[in-house]
Amino acid sequence: MNFINAKDVISYLYSLPKLHPKGDLSYVKRALAALGNPQNKVKTIHVTGTNGKGSTSYYISNLLRKAGQKTGLFVSPYVFKFNERIQLNGKNISDSDLVKVANQVEKAVTKIKRDDPDFSLVTFEYETVMAFTFFAEQKCDYAVIEVGIGGEHDKTNVITPEVSVITTVGLDHEKIIGPTIQDIAHEKSGIIKSHRPVVGGNIPKTVLPIIEKKAAQEHAPLYLLGRNFIVSDDKRVVYKDKDKILSFISHPKVESYDIAVAVQVFSLLHLPLSNALIEQAVNQTKIPGRYQLLKKNPMIILDGAHNIQAVKNLLEFVHKQKKIRDGQVRVLITMMKDKDLEQVFSLFDKADRLLLTTISYPRAAKKADFPVAVQKKYPYEANWEKAFDELKDASEDNDILLVTGSFYLVSEILNMGEANASSGY
Repeated sequence: MNFINAKDVISYLYSLPKLHPKGDLSYVKRALAALGNPQNKVKTIHVTGTNGKGSTSYYISNLLRKAGQKTGLFVSPYVFKFNERIQLNGKNISDSDLVKVANQVEKAVTKIKRDDPDFSLVTFEYETVMAFTFFAEQKCDYAVIEVGIGGEHDKTNVITPEVSVITTVGLDHEKIIGPTIQDIAHEKSGIIKSHRPVVGGNIPKTVLPIIEKKAAQEHAPLYLLGRNFIVSDDKRVVYKDKDKILSFISHPKVESYDIAVAVQVFSLLHLPLSNALIEQAVNQTKIPGRYQLLKKNPMIILDGAHNIQAVKNLLEFVHKQKKIRDGQVRVLITMMKDKDLEQVFSLFDKADRLLLTTISYPRAAKKADFPVAVQKKYPYEANWEKAFDELKDASEDNDILLVTGSFYLVSEILNMGEANASSGY
């Protein structure tokens, strides 16, 4: 097979299976070996966490770029277009490079299949191999690699990074890496490598010993938020460690944790960059679909929060804004039907006005997939565009309109061409 254009590549990737019968790394390692192990030709930062790993990856990437490093970034999901998944110096991979690297991977897979007809890559493995191949070809100084799910068994866990990062540990993907938060912590600790530093963010005390034990076993120096570095978020985000104090523009509380983790990671790399330029790099970072402000009056916020921890943090921020603005909170929400729907909907205030919707995506919840109590409590509009317009029209200048529950829904809203997105609160 030879890919002609980017559309061919993306269609093919989505046609591949999502999981192998066995969840090890043998398939992805075999494909990478056939391509000369490109993952070993670039310095990497490996980022996992139940929430915040995407934001943290963007912050680290921008800090590296500001320090003059040629920087790759591999993240998921995408918001505007697939090419966001693989970035070079803050720019999406071009369609021509996407086609080129996909053809290289396909050639390697075809060669393996001659000896082993049953060999195949699942979607995320194929994407991972493409990313490593591209970063090596571009001779990146660093590549920031966000895991897909988990850590130890994630298809990206084929690297020995300069720094490993665990942003948070909470409940999500319990059927794959759970079912308990302890199981999830064990899985995420699997990215910790021998004698390589690891940075931990807002990790619950209940599972911190699991992370500490793994770090000790691997002789990996552990740097923890609240222990080795701290952050406060009153009118500005203030970061402190033993060497410096930095001040950043105001961000939601949960974003301040991600900023602090990213700055600590960057500090461990010992790259020359003044405090002023560190602050500038963070302040200039734009993260699509995360606490994204579309409009100020009414305040329209887009965030792809899709698990208990993320929704709880988001609502804490939104309700804080409500007190300041003294307005009504309206929420447009859909979620994937395999998420913890009952627990998530229990987090909303009685006064919040929710409108359920859906999108054209196989895993997206339809009306019948929402818990019965949720169906009875909140109205449902299958047409998300109509639902968004309805809530927007009903909102006064001091109200808040929140779109959440899925990055896919956020992507639909942004791609609809709503007002230019900005940041800052």
